[in-house]
Amino acid sequence: MPKSKPKDVDDYISNAPKEARSHLEELRKIMKSTIPNVQEGISWNVPFYKHEGQIGGFDAFKNHASFGPWCDEIVPEIRKTLEKKGYHVLKRTIQIRYDQKVPATEIKKILKEIVKINKVKKSAK
Repeated sequence: MPKSKPKDVDDYISNAPKEARSHLEELRKIMKSTIPNVQEGISWNVPFYKHEGQIGGFDAFKNHASFGPWCDEIVPEIRKTLEKKGYHVLKRTIQIRYDQKVPATEIKKILKEIVKINKVKKSAK
């Protein structure tokens, strides 16, 4: 959502709407704590993470933050859990309204699955 191209993730977060910043910081913390060697950068003008392949990223919008894991589809069981908790879940995106807590447990599960998939793909090469 920042107007100019961000230099790095700190720049992105500091230029995001005030109400988005705590969600973005938490998403960043979840990425780094779940995948200790994750590479952080800016791709497609948003924070994006890699570890043995693409992991995913996040973005700020007017009324919500969006977490976009790099996967074909969010695991159906996790999708159902998130939807029951009131999150809007698209095929590859979780929208987190600013009046909602970041669903850390579910996001960690998704990230761990992506890391497993990336390791399998890497070892198959």
